[in-house]
Amino acid sequence: MRFVITGEWSRNRLLQTIIVLYCFYVALLWVTNALLYFEKMGLDYASVVSYYHGDAERFMSPRSYAGLLEVSHFHLFAMGMLLLVLTHLVLFVPLRNATKAWLVALPFAAALLDEASGWAVRFVDPGFAYAKIAGFLTLQASLAALVGISLWSVFAGGAKTGDAAAERPEEDRPA
Repeated sequence: MRFVITGEWSRNRLLQTIIVLYCFYVALLWVTNALLYFEKMGLDYASVVSYYHGDAERFMSPRSYAGLLEVSHFHLFAMGMLLLVLTHLVLFVPLRNATKAWLVALPFAAALLDEASGWAVRFVDPGFAYAKIAGFLTLQASLAALVGISLWSVFAGGAKTGDAAAERPEEDRPA
C-alpha cells in the first residue's frame, strides 16, 4: 500500500509485475466470461428470454430459483472482489477525479445490472432481456477499460519518470 500512496508504484518493478499478471488473469476472465455468455445466449432478446424461460424445442428447462440463487451467491462475492481490486488501481492513475468516479461507479452498476436482470427476465418480465444485454456489454466494456488503464499506468507511468532510481532495487534507493 505504501508504494501506491507515495507514488513509488510507478518505479517498483515487483509491484508492476504483480499488476501486469493480475491484468492478464482478468483478461482471461474477460474472455471466458464472454465465451460462457455466448454459449448460453446471444445479444438478441429472444435468446436471452429462451435461456431464462426455457425452450421446449431445444430441451432447455427454465432457470430455477435455486439455480439463479446459487449463481448469484458466487457472482456477487467474486465480482465484488474483482471490481474492488480493479477500481482501487484506477484511484492512483493520473486521471481527473470525475473520470475516476465514472470508472469506479460504472463497473459496479453494470455488474449489478447484469446479475439482477437475469432474475428480472425470469421472474418479473421478459422485457428485462434488454437490460441483461446492456448489463453484459457494459460490464465487459468497463472491465476492458479498467484493465487497459491499469496496464497503461504501469507501462506509461514508468516511462514518464525517467528516473535512474527506477532501475535500482528498492533497498539500494535513497530513503
